[in-house]
Amino acid sequence: MSDLEPVKYEDYKVGQSASFTKKITEKDVMTFAEVTGDFNPIHVNPEFAKTQMFGKQVAHGALSSGLISAVLGTKLFGPGILYGGQTVKFVKPVFFGDTLTAVATVKEMFTKKEGKLKFIICDTIVKNQDDEVVTTGEGTIVFM
Repeated sequence: MSDLEPVKYEDYKVGQSASFTKKITEKDVMTFAEVTGDFNPIHVNPEFAKTQMFGKQVAHGALSSGLISAVLGTKLFGPGILYGGQTVKFVKPVFFGDTLTAVATVKEMFTKKEGKLKFIICDTIVKNQDDEVVTTGEGTIVFM
């Protein structure tokens, strides 16, 4: 399959999974703040963060869920799919230097509108280097 050849719904099965791993750096967090406009000092100000519940800066929760997008869009699926939705729960904080692994696993497959719209529901989870869950959820992929 070429990098631009659309993936096919029929090529997937329940239980299939893929992962994506990334070490979270201070630069990642600062870039995320710039892109999103979220400059909450718990993320970007070390002196302020020292006075808060974790005693140090934490990464944006949405940064960890962004890794779910990466695993769905580039590892498990690819061209031709639409990332139609995501539920997310932030379970533990992510700190600078943490290595996160996002895993997506096909949970359910179904069609609507006489089979013209096809959906895959995936369990999504992000764990840190200590195998602790930091983010959980469920993603919806749409094939047309």
